[in-house]
Amino acid sequence: MKHFALKSVTTSVMALAISATSALAADITMNLGFGAPEESLYGRFGKIFEAKAEEYTNGSVDVKLRCCNQISSEDEAFKAMQLGTVDGFFITGNNVSPHWPLMDVTVLPYIFQNADHLERVVDGEVGSFMKQKLQKDTSVHLLSFGPALYRDFYNSVRPINTMADMDGLKIRTPKNEVMLATFEAFGANPVPLAWSETPTALQTGTVDGGDNGTSFIKDMKFYEFEPHLVILEHFVSMAPLFASDNFMKKLSDEQREQILRAATDAGIEMRNQVATETEDVRNWLVNEGGMKMTRPDLTDFVEAAKGVQNEFAEKRGADFVELVGKIQAAAE
Repeated sequence: MKHFALKSVTTSVMALAISATSALAADITMNLGFGAPEESLYGRFGKIFEAKAEEYTNGSVDVKLRCCNQISSEDEAFKAMQLGTVDGFFITGNNVSPHWPLMDVTVLPYIFQNADHLERVVDGEVGSFMKQKLQKDTSVHLLSFGPALYRDFYNSVRPINTMADMDGLKIRTPKNEVMLATFEAFGANPVPLAWSETPTALQTGTVDGGDNGTSFIKDMKFYEFEPHLVILEHFVSMAPLFASDNFMKKLSDEQREQILRAATDAGIEMRNQVATETEDVRNWLVNEGGMKMTRPDLTDFVEAAKGVQNEFAEKRGADFVELVGKIQAAAE
């Protein structure tokens, strides 16, 4: 009888312990920040991740989106995640480089030769390697590389069907070492200009053309004086989702798996949306904006870009060279 009573008490204690553990597991909030407005690309990506994270964890993890630098600025967020004072943040790839220089590989020209190559990298072994190395080097977790945004080229002089057609064109370029070297390698004459000076320089013919994200070409009405749209996709910008080690350690093994799956699935969904929208804008620029669009053979452009990739890789050291090699090999 005493044995039965002891067994009942033990069972009750265990049940209470399990109940308490479940209650704690269900009480996890992820404050996920970004610097842009709610309706931005980051906000849209965040909403998809929020829905999937809460669905996959059955509500045990509550994702709270914090837009507009509420919890940190993009420049400071990576360090804040290292300190554990911010749970998660969307940070543009080039703004991660000061904290983890290897991220600069993603901004090299044609480091991703096409959408299939990019997907093989970020969804495959190279992407996993980058995630693991970043976490080892910085403690921060890269949950998803997010969507890729390409820059489209335009000019007022002639259609571009081969790299030889770039010869001598005066091209507005941001004051960025890699971008200047890239257009020189393509045979153009890059002219470094601040963004504030660019619309006037294009309109007056001070420069012959430039490159921007597709939606910017439409929003800035460059189609009114730049008749030639060229799909080069030479530079890509990513919007990765990061999380602090402090936040990830709050999760059970099962929750961690669910959060990682939510981030992966949200990134793929957002990537597909952005790809569709980019083509829609390109079609608008042709059909409504009156631009003439060409899609040159990229073979010579990619070959010229490899020289830029290798030049900058050598400046950055052995780890950078190794990672560039891994990404290049994934294209074969």
